[in-house]
Amino acid sequence: MIGVLVSGEGTNLQALVDAGLPIRCVVSNKPDVRALERAETAGIETAVFDHHDYASREERDVAIAEWLQSRGVELVVLAGYMHLFRKPFFDYYGGRIVNTHSAPLPEFPGAHPIEDVLAAGVDETAATIHYVDEGMDTGPVIAAERVPVRPEDTVDTLRERVQAVEHRLLPEVVRELCAR
Repeated sequence: MIGVLVSGEGTNLQALVDAGLPIRCVVSNKPDVRALERAETAGIETAVFDHHDYASREERDVAIAEWLQSRGVELVVLAGYMHLFRKPFFDYYGGRIVNTHSAPLPEFPGAHPIEDVLAAGVDETAATIHYVDEGMDTGPVIAAERVPVRPEDTVDTLRERVQAVEHRLLPEVVRELCAR
């Protein structure tokens, strides 16, 4: 069973839903995001864990992990989830958390990979699926697919092409991980 964590629009979540993967529940760190609407439309249980509701990020991470565990989640998929986990979350799900990243790793970690790729002037980026560890985008890469950077690209045009690859690659990788 899969638990998906989101923070925004939810296009990667929608790709997982459309692929028919066994998503048990969706967690957001923000209320009222489009991703929660997508989950509810698909009949998937949702919950919001806002860090302002907890004494610490560690406490919030434990609450998320225990909620996921109580629903039988075995694999956690970050689909645009924009918070780093603290150590306690890894005590529950270490080695069973995957994320998608819009650039090659380890070359372009961080929250703004498309912008970083364009600023670097490189001729290609990648849709990358990787395991999550305690660093920022430092976990082992599971799969990556190259995406060319065109001279006329803007942040929006490049992001659109990378996301198209992510929407195909993430469900493929997650399906394979669930089959193990």
